[in-house]
Amino acid sequence: MCMATGGLANVLHSVPYRSDWIYYVGLIVFFLNLVLYLIVWSMLLTRFLSYPSTFRGSLVHPTESLFVPGFVVSLGTICITIVEYGANNTGQWLTKTVLVLFWINVFLAMTLSITIYMVLWSSLTFTIAQMTPIWIFPAYPLLIIGPHAANLSAKLYDPTQSLQVIVGGFTVQGVGFLVSLTIYSAFVYRLMTQKLPADPSRPAMFVSVGPAAFTCSGTIGMAQNLHRALVHIDDPSTQMFMGVPADLASNILRIVANWCSLWLWGLAIWFFFVSVISNVAPLYMHHRRKVQFDGKGNNKHGHGHKQHRQTIPFAMTWYSYIFPQTALTTATFRVAEAFNIEALNILGCVMTGLLIVLWLFVVAMMIRAIMLKHILWPEKGEDREEGGFMRSRTAQKGVVRQNDVEAQAAGGSSSNVEPNGQRARRWRADQGR
Repeated sequence: MCMATGGLANVLHSVPYRSDWIYYVGLIVFFLNLVLYLIVWSMLLTRFLSYPSTFRGSLVHPTESLFVPGFVVSLGTICITIVEYGANNTGQWLTKTVLVLFWINVFLAMTLSITIYMVLWSSLTFTIAQMTPIWIFPAYPLLIIGPHAANLSAKLYDPTQSLQVIVGGFTVQGVGFLVSLTIYSAFVYRLMTQKLPADPSRPAMFVSVGPAAFTCSGTIGMAQNLHRALVHIDDPSTQMFMGVPADLASNILRIVANWCSLWLWGLAIWFFFVSVISNVAPLYMHHRRKVQFDGKGNNKHGHGHKQHRQTIPFAMTWYSYIFPQTALTTATFRVAEAFNIEALNILGCVMTGLLIVLWLFVVAMMIRAIMLKHILWPEKGEDREEGGFMRSRTAQKGVVRQNDVEAQAAGGSSSNVEPNGQRARRWRADQGR
C-alpha cells in the first residue's frame, strides 16, 4: 500500500505538463503516504511487542518473509518524493539530510536483500511449481536506489557528491537488476513447465515489470545529471574524466545510457502485456461461465447445473497492479524526454490517469475485504497456513505435550520421555507411514 502510494506521488511529480493542481495533488498523496507508513509501522510494532514470536515467524514464513523488504522499498519511495517535493522549498539542510538518508537506504537495501535471501535459502524449500515473481521482491530495495540517485544527484550543490551518488546508485541498481534477471529465468522456466500460476496468484505477475522499468528510469535519470557532476566550470583542472574531456565523456555516456535503456523499457512493456493478458483471461472465463447460467444455477437450456464461480479474491498483491506500473510510467516519461517524443508524454499522462483510478479501486477493495474479513483475519489472505508451515510445528509441539502427559500419568516425569529430537524424528516417521 505504501509503495503504491509513494510511487503514485512520484509519477504525479514526473508529469511533464506542469500545473498547480497536479503539484498539489501529488503533495497530498505524498503526505498521505507518510501517514500510512507511520500507521503501518505502529501496527507492526504493536504486533511484535504483543506477540514476540511473530517476529521470527515473519522472517521464515513462506509468503510473509518475501514482503519483509517492503518497508525499505516504502522508505525509498518516501526519500524520493522528499527530494522531489521538498528540495526546492527548503534550505540546503534538507538536501544534506536526504543525502545521508540515501546512503542509509543503500546500506539497508544491500543488507536486507542478502539477509532475506539467505534466510529463505537456509530455512525453506521451494519447488519450481511454487515459483512466482514475488521471489523477485527481496531484490526490490536495490531497484529503488537508481531512481533515488537520479533525483538526488540533480539537487545536490556539490558536483563531487553528485558523482558519488550516481556511481553508487548505478552500481546498486545494476546488482538489483542482475539478481532479478536470474529470477526472471526461473519464472520463465516455471511458465514453460507448469503453465500460468493459479488465478489468485496472477496479480503478482506484475512484479516482473518493476526491475526493468526501475532500471530504465534510474539509468536515464542518472545519465542526464552526469554533465553537472563532471564539468566543473570554476575548476578547469577537473575538465577531464578518465582521460577524456568531461563534456565529451558526459555526452557519450548519456547517449549510451539512453539507447541501452530502450531495451529495458521494451522488456518492461513485454512483461506488462504478458501480465495483463494473464490477469484478464480468468475474468473473461468467469464472465463466460456467468452468462451461460441464470441466477438459479440453471443454464439457458433449462438443465440443472451448479454454476462454478471463480474470481480473483482480494489480496495485498493487488497493489502489484499499481506499484510496478508507476515505474513503467516514469520510465516512459524518461524515454520521452531523452528522445524528445511527444506521443510518449501523452501516453504517460494516460497511464497516470489510469493509475489514479486503479489506486482508488484497489484501496476500496482492500477496505471491503477488511470489512468482510477476507484479510487481516486468521486463516485468511496472507495469514493462512501454507504447506503445513504452522501445522507441522503445532503437531510437533502436540506430540511433545502428549508424551509428557503420558509419562506423568504413568508416575514418571517428562524427563523420562525420549529427547525432543528423537520425539520429532519419531513423529515424522509416523507421519511418513
